[in-house]
Amino acid sequence: MADSLKVRVLVRPKQGILDPQGEAVRGALPALGFEGVKTVHIGRLIEMEVESADEVEAMCERLLANPTVEEYEWEVVG
Repeated sequence: MADSLKVRVLVRPKQGILDPQGEAVRGALPALGFEGVKTVHIGRLIEMEVESADEVEAMCERLLANPTVEEYEWEVVG
């Protein structure tokens, strides 16, 4: 793709939303010898190459994140 931009989108549960994956990881860490972890939040990283960043916000709102229970941030990285 000529003249493309690399975009990274980080999606994670909103504060106060149940995060079962994060809780499972938090519960497993002490068994592996990692003490003192208070909270774990599991999110996902989406990397895309796009011609323009003009529609990234709309992509996040309509498909990449569920705005009801997730928050997201995105950046152009190259």
